[in-house]
This record gives sequence, C-alpha cells and structure tokens, in this order.
Amino acid sequence: MVHRPVPHVLARAVRYYVDSFRDLRREVWLLALITFVNRAGSMVVPFLSLYLTKDMGLTLEQVGWIMSCFGAGSVVGSWLGGKLSDKLGFYDVMVGALIASGLAFIGLQFVRGFAPFCAGVFLLMVLADAFRPGMYVAIRAYARPADRTRAVSLIRLAINLGFGLGPAIGGLLIATWSYAGLFWVDGLTSLAAAGILWTALPRRQARTDDRGARSTGTRSPYRDGPFLFMLVILVFVGVAFLQYFSTVPIFYSEVHGLDERAIGILLGLNGLVIFLTEMPLIKYCGSRGLDPFRILRFSVWLIALSFVLLYIVPAVAFLWVGILLMTVGEMLNFPFMNRLAYERADKGPPGAYMALFTIGWSVAHLIGHTAGLDLIAHFGFTITWYFFTGVLLLAVGMLYLLERMVRKESEVPGTA
Repeated sequence: MVHRPVPHVLARAVRYYVDSFRDLRREVWLLALITFVNRAGSMVVPFLSLYLTKDMGLTLEQVGWIMSCFGAGSVVGSWLGGKLSDKLGFYDVMVGALIASGLAFIGLQFVRGFAPFCAGVFLLMVLADAFRPGMYVAIRAYARPADRTRAVSLIRLAINLGFGLGPAIGGLLIATWSYAGLFWVDGLTSLAAAGILWTALPRRQARTDDRGARSTGTRSPYRDGPFLFMLVILVFVGVAFLQYFSTVPIFYSEVHGLDERAIGILLGLNGLVIFLTEMPLIKYCGSRGLDPFRILRFSVWLIALSFVLLYIVPAVAFLWVGILLMTVGEMLNFPFMNRLAYERADKGPPGAYMALFTIGWSVAHLIGHTAGLDLIAHFGFTITWYFFTGVLLLAVGMLYLLERMVRKESEVPGTA
C-alpha cells in the first residue's frame, strides 16, 4: 500500500473543492451574490419573537398568531411570485420583490399593536417570498441542465453563509442601537440586492434570456400527479428536518443539559459541513451518474437514522454523530429534490411549478414547528422522535412509489 503524504492529499482535496465550483455561468454566481446579500440582512426574523415580547409587550399566544401570519404570507407570496414569473418574467418579479420587501421591512418598525402587526407581517411575507419562485426560475434559465443541481447547492451555500452572518450582526445591532436597527438594515440590504441585480444584469438581457429558456410544455402542475406526490414527500421530509431547528435544541437542553453556547456549536457544525463539503459532494454524485431516486432514498434514511440515535443512544457524543448524519442527508436531499422539480417544470410553466415547490416548504414550516412542540408537550421526547422516524420511513416508501410513477410515465408515448 502506498501512503500519500498528507500535504499531497490536502492539495488534492483543495483542488477538488475548487473544481466543484468551476464552469458555473456568471449569472448563477450573480444570483448567489444577491442571495447572500439578501440573507445576510435577514436579521428581523431570528429576533422577531424577542422584539414582539420585549419591545412591544405582546403575549406568547399573540406571538404565535403573528408567526402564523408570517407562514400564511409566505404561502401566498410564493404562489403570487410564481404566477407573476410566468406572466412578467423572473427579472421583474425579483427586482420588484426585493424593492417592495425592503421598503416593507423599514416600514414595519413603525407598526404598533397586535392586529396591525399581523397584517404588516402578512404583507411583508407576501412581498418577500414572491422573490423565491423568481429565483428558482432564474436558476433554471441560467444554469445548464447538467449544472442545475450544483447551482442550487451554490445558492444554498449563499443562504447558509448569509443566515450565519445575519444573526451575529443583528445581535450587535440590538446591543449598540436598538431593535429599529434590525428593520433598517434588513430593508437596506434588500434594496442593495435589488441594486446589484439591476446593475450587474441589464433588464433587456434578462428578459431575452427568460424568453429563450421558457418551457414549451403546457402541462399544469396542478394536474401533474408525480409532481404533486413529490410535494407531499417534500413536506414529510421538511417537517421532520425542521425539528433540528425547533424541538431538537430543546431536547439538547432539557435532556442532555447543554447550554446555549454548546447548542450553538453543535448546530453550527451543520453550516460548517455544508460549506466545506456540499459542492464537492454534489459534483461527485453528478460525475458518477448516480440515480437521483437512490440518492434521495439514501438521504432520507440518513435523516431518519439521526432521529434513531436521539432515543437509542443517550451519550452526548452521539449527538455529534446525529447532527452529522442529518447534515449529509440534507445536502443530498434538497439539491436533488430541486433537480426533480426542475425536470417536471420542463413540462409546463416553470413559475407555477417552482411556486408550488416553494409552497411545499412553506407548508412544512407552518406544520413542522407547532407539530413537534405539541407532540413533546403531550407525549414527551421519545415518542416524538419515534413519530418523526416513522414519517421519514414513510417518505422512503413514497419515494419508491414516485420512482415507479415517473418510470411508468416515461414508457407512455407523449407523456415523457
């Protein structure tokens, strides 16, 4: 056996990492930059519950209703963004959503009272989340079909970097300025992202690219059985996955006695692993021509196993193993689920398809956090982890059925 020197192995790893970013079009990198700027400014959301209780003096029940308006606005905004993307093109929707949501963020700080704030948050999310379907359509337009999965991973990387930076800056703003600073910075970064898009990608060029990339298919996503079935799977996986950012930290604290610093470091491993390995991992899967359905089933198995470790192995050390399994599952699942959505969008209006795809995630957010907290309150942690393991195993079975549906469809002339 030949033992390679450690520096040589590290150099190869660095080259492979850098190569995983190569050959993506300039426009895809531009979309990633816009996403990073926009998400780095997303400071209001992580501190919203604190702002509502400490600054506005609202009750936890009222905060719950406001968060429901937050989710409902996201659903409506996603649907509206997809509809407008098909009518006006992704460029106008993205620029309009960034400008309108930026002004809405700045204005929200002046809204006082429970009912007005509910309406304000709903309107804000309608405007802000109209951006997401437009972004997905833009990726579809600019990334070559073979690069779409990597392009989605690059956007996810920008989102993770932005979300990692945003709360840290937000905490400093609250300490040195006030909660008002969050609204101002959140709004101004949205306007800055719109400015970058307007300056770096001329409107005329974008509209030409949009028309050239439009699908010639006419199938409605509402009549696309495999696509709708895939969305149900997405919701099931999303609801379970979101527990790692709502109920699992409570489990870390109450059962394992971890403090906020330790929990932050543990969850921070998720972002670090995504930053270091997701792009090379997706490049590897693409270069090997691995079947996307096998990858998706494997990814869900990994997330399910991470929940199994929560109730089978009580040692704190295995919490690190669990978060690592969940992260690898996430890195494989979300980009390849996006890939399936893009393939289905080739058969009809891409804006409508990607709007429904985005709504699937919004529904998972609406259901996931509340469902997990209610299960823990009534049945405890162990039963809750059993439940979400079962949900994920059901999703694995549904992925087998989805694959059969897609394969059968491709065998029928005129439907592939």
